[in-house]
Amino acid sequence: MTELTFTQKLAKNQVLRFLFSAGIGFLVDVSAFYLFYHNLLTERSYQLMSVTLRNSTVSLAISFFLGVVVNFLLTRYLVFHESKSHPSKQFARFVLVAIIGFFANLAVVDTLIRYFGMYPPLARPLAALSLFFASFFIHKVFSFSLSLRHHAS
Repeated sequence: MTELTFTQKLAKNQVLRFLFSAGIGFLVDVSAFYLFYHNLLTERSYQLMSVTLRNSTVSLAISFFLGVVVNFLLTRYLVFHESKSHPSKQFARFVLVAIIGFFANLAVVDTLIRYFGMYPPLARPLAALSLFFASFFIHKVFSFSLSLRHHAS
């Protein structure tokens, strides 16, 4: 039996694969947020029925959704591929967790912008990073119906 190289060991590690998939989804999210905030949504606020939404809120909603779709696909096929749950059930659960995560992100982003005067494109990645580790365990157990016992496979 040959010994695995360092790179092969990293590739076999489920947490690192999740970090990779979440990282790619995060890059899509943050890039889209920047693009929408600075280039595509040019008004300071938008009216949706009787609610006024700031540019940062609308940008976050769109970018977060794009990041969730990319993150789900990568997580399903690269990280938790051994899950026997039906893909539609996985996606529905993943989206449910993402919706809760969206509001958690929104609260953190809003706090960083309003109370700490942080630049919105900087507040967004800080908010996402603050919720990363909880996300791994919630998706593993809830979204993909897998045990917490095995992280390396």
